[in-house]
Amino acid sequence: MLKIWGRINSINVQKVLWCCGELKLPFERIEAGMQFGVNNTPEYKAKNPNALVPMIDDDGFVLWESQVIVRYLSRKHGVGSLCPMDLKICADADRWMDWNATTVWPNLRPIFWNLVRTAPEKRDMALVATSHKGLAASMAILDQHLAGRDYVTGNAFTMGDIPLGVSIHRWFRMDIEREDLPNLAAYYKRLQGRPAYALHADLPLN
Repeated sequence: MLKIWGRINSINVQKVLWCCGELKLPFERIEAGMQFGVNNTPEYKAKNPNALVPMIDDDGFVLWESQVIVRYLSRKHGVGSLCPMDLKICADADRWMDWNATTVWPNLRPIFWNLVRTAPEKRDMALVATSHKGLAASMAILDQHLAGRDYVTGNAFTMGDIPLGVSIHRWFRMDIEREDLPNLAAYYKRLQGRPAYALHADLPLN
């Protein structure tokens, strides 16, 4: 059985769990990271020298990096659904996955860590303000892209929606100012209607 190391409140672990839910893959999850430890043990670091979560073991094949795991599982179990068969649509899904990693996440991370996981007296609010400008610009781009589309590659849900889906959950749940972005809000509602998203990603922030 597929084994997944990671805590359920990790944005990167949520990507993998949500992917498994969409694919209806059975898995065993082992608590790891932050208060659970495990990821800093010699045994774990021998498999994942970065000492981060998530990590999977798929019948002896060990893999880390959340978006790579989502691609791997989608290509193994979801060709024609999560992993589009059309080469160009598949590349489009890859593009939005990478855009989330290179453009959205660098601004989302400092906001989330300061406002959710840092005591008020220790928060770097100047960094939050700067990051918020960048994140708001990215959300506006995504909102514009979603005009006339149900999902990022068109009318079908793909692996390209998974990293963005866990990111916009934080955009809508964090205590920050948000412009009215109706296409993005409608997209969020569509994702919330997916049972696997509701179970693994649409969770309280902590």
